[in-house]
Amino acid sequence: MKLISETEQLIIRQLTLDDAEFIIQLLNEEAFIRYIADKNVRTHADAVNYLTNGPLASYRDYGFGLNLVLLKETATPIGICGLLKREELDYPDLGYAFLTEFCKKGYATEAASSVLNVGMKDHSLNTVLAVTLLDNEGSNQLLQKIGFELKGTMALYGSQNNLYEYTSA
Repeated sequence: MKLISETEQLIIRQLTLDDAEFIIQLLNEEAFIRYIADKNVRTHADAVNYLTNGPLASYRDYGFGLNLVLLKETATPIGICGLLKREELDYPDLGYAFLTEFCKKGYATEAASSVLNVGMKDHSLNTVLAVTLLDNEGSNQLLQKIGFELKGTMALYGSQNNLYEYTSA
């Protein structure tokens, strides 16, 4: 497994198939289903399939993808955060999701900022996008807090989303 970054409170590393049980937990959180999507990951086999065809394939194809976020002090997995490449977008975008019990504690901001900075540097990116539902107040605030600029809205996967852009100086 590849270490992406360490912050004051967090370790961010690439996901592995050993993270399947955590993925089942995270992807079935009410907030994940509400604000991202129901990925229909209910079993260990579903999680292995999701990891294999999602993050692990992205690492292979693009050199980046969603990563596991752990508390540094206890090695407790609390969420995922990383850069994604979607066909619908011209540039990679920042994605993240955290277990509800770890929200509103600054972890998502810390992880997103670190992943963005490391990802842009390591992959020579000048622009990263982010999309979030219009009513996802937490994500909208987080993106603005770490320097993303609202560019407008766009339809994605059947919903209207805010489209944000981050450009390196």
